[in-house]
Amino acid sequence: MEIVSRTLQPYKELVANLAGALTILQFFAGIVVCRDIHKNGSTKGFSPMPFIGGVAIGILFLQYGVILEDRIMILVNLVAIFLNLLYTVFFYVKSEDKKNEVLKPIAYAVALDAVLLGYARSDTPDNVEFSFGFILTALMLFLMGMPLLDVKEIIKRKDASSIPFPMTFMGTIVTFFWLLYGVILQNNFMIVQNAIGVFLCSFQLVLIVIYRPRTRAVRSKKQQ
Repeated sequence: MEIVSRTLQPYKELVANLAGALTILQFFAGIVVCRDIHKNGSTKGFSPMPFIGGVAIGILFLQYGVILEDRIMILVNLVAIFLNLLYTVFFYVKSEDKKNEVLKPIAYAVALDAVLLGYARSDTPDNVEFSFGFILTALMLFLMGMPLLDVKEIIKRKDASSIPFPMTFMGTIVTFFWLLYGVILQNNFMIVQNAIGVFLCSFQLVLIVIYRPRTRAVRSKKQQ
C-alpha cells in the first residue's frame, strides 16, 4: 500500500480535486430523482432516505473534514448539505404522508447527528479521528447499501426500479476516486469505506442491468 501511495503522491491534488468535483456533480443527480417524482405526481415508489441521509451524513463528514483539516472534504460536504436540504424540502412538498415519510426520519437523523457531534467535541482529537472515522464508515456503507435491503423483492419482481440509477452510477465513480485519495493519504477508514462503496454501487448497477427498471407508468397501468 505504501508503494502505491508513494507512486500516486505527485497526483494528490489532482485526485483530490477530481474526487471533490465528481462528488459535487453526484449531488446534482438528485435533480433527476426529483424530476421523476414530479412526473409521477407523487412520492409513491420513492424513498426520501438518500436525501435525508445525505444531509445527516454531510453534517457528520463536515465535522470529520474539520478534524482532518481537509479543505476538499469541507467544501464538498457544505455543498452536499445545501443540495440535499433542497431535495428533502421538495420531497416534503410532494409527499402525501409527510409525517411518516419525511418528518419521522428527519427527527431520527437530527437525534443521531446531535449525539455523534456531541461525542466528537467531547473526546480528544486523536481518539475522535479514529472512532469518528469508524462510525462514519459504518453509517456511509449503510446508506449506500440501503437499496439492497429490497434485493429479494427486486429479484422476485425482476424490477430494479427501487434503485436510483443516476445516484448509483455517480456513486460508483465517486467512491473509486475517493478510494484513490484514501490510498494516497494512507487513511484506512477512507480505503475500507470506499472499497466497499465501490463494490456495493457496482453490485447495484449489475442488478439494474439484469433487472432493467420498468417505467412507473407501465407499472401503474398493470396495477390498475
